[in-house]
Amino acid sequence: MEEKKPIIRLTELKKEFTGSQGRVRALEGINLEIMPGEIFGIIGLSGAGKSTLVRCMNFLEIPTEGEVYYDGQPLSAMKDAELRKTRRSMGMIFQQFNLLAQRTVLGNVCFPLEIAGIQKKEAVDRARELLKLVGLSDREKAYPSQLSGGQKQRVAIARAMATNPKVLLCDEATSALDPNTTKSILQLLKEINQKLGITVIIITHEMAVIEAVCDRVAIIDKSRIAEIGSVTKIFAGPTSKIGRQLILGDAAEKVEFGRGRLFRITFDGLASNEPVISNVILACKVPINIMYAATRDIKGMAAGQMIVELPDSETDIERVLHYLERAKVPYEEVGKDDL
Repeated sequence: MEEKKPIIRLTELKKEFTGSQGRVRALEGINLEIMPGEIFGIIGLSGAGKSTLVRCMNFLEIPTEGEVYYDGQPLSAMKDAELRKTRRSMGMIFQQFNLLAQRTVLGNVCFPLEIAGIQKKEAVDRARELLKLVGLSDREKAYPSQLSGGQKQRVAIARAMATNPKVLLCDEATSALDPNTTKSILQLLKEINQKLGITVIIITHEMAVIEAVCDRVAIIDKSRIAEIGSVTKIFAGPTSKIGRQLILGDAAEKVEFGRGRLFRITFDGLASNEPVISNVILACKVPINIMYAATRDIKGMAAGQMIVELPDSETDIERVLHYLERAKVPYEEVGKDDL
């Protein structure tokens, strides 16, 4: 069986901008591989370099150093015509929709096809097919001002798919939407990924977005990638300070500690409906104080961490730890300074 090759590969990518304050580093030493057909998330705080990174992927921003490979081909070696053709196979979706106000919904979706030189009838047929896919067949004559935020983003998704892209680049595509609309847009992106095999790259500052649909995630901090891995693995045990901040929040800092010993229990693949702590209490007859928990259900599996305080009794502690070992639940003893 032929090994899959990355559809996008970044090697030692660096991007600097020159402004009134001198040279500003936006990206430094970025190495990243994104595989065909996956939903890949890139998350970080504001100013971390997320949007610059996604714009380097299609050469809307030219890297200062390093290389971007698309389907194995270096973008830096492409002439303008070849680069434009490559960009057409990378649809882009933005936070503010970027629809043309003077065009109807149908006209907006037809626009990239017109630029690509597609005949009008063929363009209209393709646009209507896409509007059906995103659930807006009945709104083709409406103008953007007559649409809700979610409908505008659906039009933007249809437009991004007009040229049959292999990749969808989503730059904070749900940031301007309410939670329910965000959920429906993410579900639509997931359906597009599953039905059409399109690779989806999601740039966001919201962990809930990563949790909802992504297969793998890269956490970016201060222009560099802090860590990368499957969503389940990263959520279960973030290794970087920024990862712990994004996933666990500041709950650990607000805990009042008692006299017992503290243990971190890691959930990295148990069924999310399995009541681990309840089972431990019932089986061991030992009270357990949950100091804080940051666990989530990701595709039916529990991921995250919980810090518990066990009574100051060696016998009780041994009984609980023995139970966790039998149940194959990872744990480690921690102190306040370790959190």
